[in-house]
Amino acid sequence: MQDDCADERHKPSGKTAAGDAGSIVRAVAVLDTLGAADTALGVSEIARRCGLPKSSVQRMLKALHAVKLLERDGTRYRLGLKLFELGQHVPRQRDLREAARPFMADLQEATGHSVHFAVLDDDCVVYLEVLHSPNSPPLPTRMGGRWPAHGTGIGKAILAFSDQTVVEHILATGLPRLSERTIITPGLFTAELARIRERGVAYDLEESRAGVACVASPVFGLSGQVVAGISVSGWHTRINLDHSAAAVRTAALSLSRYLSMRSG
Repeated sequence: MQDDCADERHKPSGKTAAGDAGSIVRAVAVLDTLGAADTALGVSEIARRCGLPKSSVQRMLKALHAVKLLERDGTRYRLGLKLFELGQHVPRQRDLREAARPFMADLQEATGHSVHFAVLDDDCVVYLEVLHSPNSPPLPTRMGGRWPAHGTGIGKAILAFSDQTVVEHILATGLPRLSERTIITPGLFTAELARIRERGVAYDLEESRAGVACVASPVFGLSGQVVAGISVSGWHTRINLDHSAAAVRTAALSLSRYLSMRSG
């Protein structure tokens, strides 16, 4: 006789499902922690940064390493190549990055500075492509890296043309200080976004990192909504802001036009 309850036995209970969801959340926390680190980290340091029990982190690291999401260097762990491979299959971001590359190369040639291309994700920008220049500061930014949007030129350029609800979310989560020049007052930040909308260019004058200046502009898609931002970064004492602003604005407009034509 067929067991009518056979299917039910294979269904996860509410408790099991909740536990599985919790494990996924913790695994993502571990991946985020390693993604934010410049070097490989040991179990104890990962547990401390995640606020999780060391024993749980150790089991999770072994599981993530087994499926090649992490690489192991002795007793330390770092993100694995498998994550990079998976990231290449995210269609929208991949298409945006591929479209932006030639415009970024032209912008770097025109200015001689490092060029960044990023999208907004929650309260941070995520860099889809970075072209570093030997003439620019050794920036910690990297492809796939994240940085608080409010303290970057590229983040402010995107936020200035985003829906008001997006800006309100940023203000509600707070404006942490990244340097002595970071704008941390909601009123001043809102006024800054208004200025960016007027001129179409955002400036980061040592707001994210001392000694570094950035000039950025928004990139728009077919619908006219902002989809990304493009910027150049250099030493604050060496970058020509006017020249860079004109070059960045031209690159952003050209890329926006290309995206609209390609999607149309």
